[in-house]
Order: sequence, then C-alpha cells, then structure tokens
Amino acid sequence: MSDAQHSPSKDIPKEPAKDPVKDEPTKTTEKPVNNEQINLKVVTQDSTEVFFKIKKNTPLKKLMEAFCNKQGLNMSSVRFLSDGVRITPDKTASDLGLQDGDVIDAMMNQVGGF
Repeated sequence: MSDAQHSPSKDIPKEPAKDPVKDEPTKTTEKPVNNEQINLKVVTQDSTEVFFKIKKNTPLKKLMEAFCNKQGLNMSSVRFLSDGVRITPDKTASDLGLQDGDVIDAMMNQVGGF
C-alpha cells in the first residue's frame, strides 16, 4: 500500500477553525411579539362588520384602505376609532395596544349641520 492510501489528510481539505462568536446564528428562534397576527373587526355606523387579520406591526393604513375598497368608500370620508380615539394611518395595532378580537369603529364624516 502506498502512503497516499494511508494518509487521508492529503485528500480531505482542512476547514479553517471557526470563531464561535462570529459563526453563531444572528436570528433568534423566537418570533418577535409584534410580528404576531391578530383578528380585528371593523364596524360601521349601520352595524356592518368586516373582519381583518393583520400583523401587529403593520401600519393600520393597509386595513383602512382595504376596508374602504371593500365598502366602495373614499378613505378621506371615513374616520376610524378605537375606544373613541381617532386612529391615524401610520399607527400599528401594537402602538394602540390592540388585541385579538378588538373592534375598530368606522364613522362616516358628516357634511353639513344639524
């Protein structure tokens, strides 16, 4: 037998030593809390209910636009409220402390008096 058959180190390249700190995965196995999905119900003045499933960190503008598109409404003619407080489109469910099953009220702007 020759030396080439007995010496596997010649055939197998050696891997460089790994730095244990550098090679650790940066991703955590836990899901971020703000990335979880919740179900929200949007209710109109005439008691129409529309259900949405969104991520807690998604701007509510997406929900507002989807609601208006489904209802055939202009977004500027609808006000969205959570617990009586107006919701701005840049806020997220997490920002407002919304939980699974919470209700958002959709109110039509009133034009004129009385």
